[in-house]
Amino acid sequence: MMDKTYLEITEVIRNKQEVSSREIFDSLSTPVSYATVKRILARLTEENLLTKKGRGKSTKYLISPTYGLFYPVDLDKYYEQEIDERQIRESFNFGLIPEILDKCNLFTAVELAQLTQFQEKFRKNISHLTASEYKKEFERLAIDLSWKSAQIEGNTYSLLETERLLKEKETAAGKTKEEAIMLLNHKDALDFIVANPDYLNPISVSKIEDIHGLLMKELGVERSIRKRRVGISGTNYRPLENEFQIREVLSDMCELVNRKENVFEKALLLLVLISYIQPFTDGNKRTERMVSNAVLLNHHHCPLSFRTVDSVVYKKAMLLFYEQNNISGFKDIFIDQFKFAVNTYF
Repeated sequence: MMDKTYLEITEVIRNKQEVSSREIFDSLSTPVSYATVKRILARLTEENLLTKKGRGKSTKYLISPTYGLFYPVDLDKYYEQEIDERQIRESFNFGLIPEILDKCNLFTAVELAQLTQFQEKFRKNISHLTASEYKKEFERLAIDLSWKSAQIEGNTYSLLETERLLKEKETAAGKTKEEAIMLLNHKDALDFIVANPDYLNPISVSKIEDIHGLLMKELGVERSIRKRRVGISGTNYRPLENEFQIREVLSDMCELVNRKENVFEKALLLLVLISYIQPFTDGNKRTERMVSNAVLLNHHHCPLSFRTVDSVVYKKAMLLFYEQNNISGFKDIFIDQFKFAVNTYF
């Protein structure tokens, strides 16, 4: 979170639109040095919250067009307001993909350095594993991922019960048939991705539909792009209703992901945009986690299990993206879970 000085600096720039570092310093009520102001401006610029105009002493600072995407938000404070009290973007933002996400980097240089460092640790770790050792570790991650992915959707299987189901096909007492099918489908979809690592490269609408179909098998959910309205609990955000518009923006998302060179950006974009678009009547979040992990695996990156994610925090971060197109909460989850996966598995 930003401290008081950071917030005051951004507020000064928002009010004056174009302002020099000296003008910002003279406008602050917080007692800080000019050097501190310059350091904060450099950091805010590096984090894509500000842009610069001009050079040297004539440099002016402006709020970045991507400011709303990255501005840090206190999730607990944000949700102190009830649904109808929050000022939100209620309808789909058609400019989000072509005008914002296509023209910015989602991670700062510092964040990319951290992610790259952990990826190198992952590569080094697996280089010392035999094929059977790697398979055993991946199976452990797969069980955790299947359990957590289902838990986020309300599945009541415990981690131990999930392990028994996936390893021994032993269903848990007192659980519904649909809960078991959900978990078995998740494992089948993951097995398919592992057996076909290039399947989602490049990514396409039809391939996303295929993964969704594997996840929804025998659950009574339409396999194709939805043709009717869906509502999302906990928010007044309304996804697109028209099938052709849904297919078009999903295609735009695929093209964006295919253009991005950084694997971490590809994975994060899939995690937030599939759910934001809501292309299916059900199973959108399960599909996004599976497709995102497929991209990581295809590029020999460590997949995410999401095991330590609090389900409520996950949903709050996703709703924040729906309502404000702000990715800060979900980006924190992505970075944290990548580090966890590297340190826990393999």
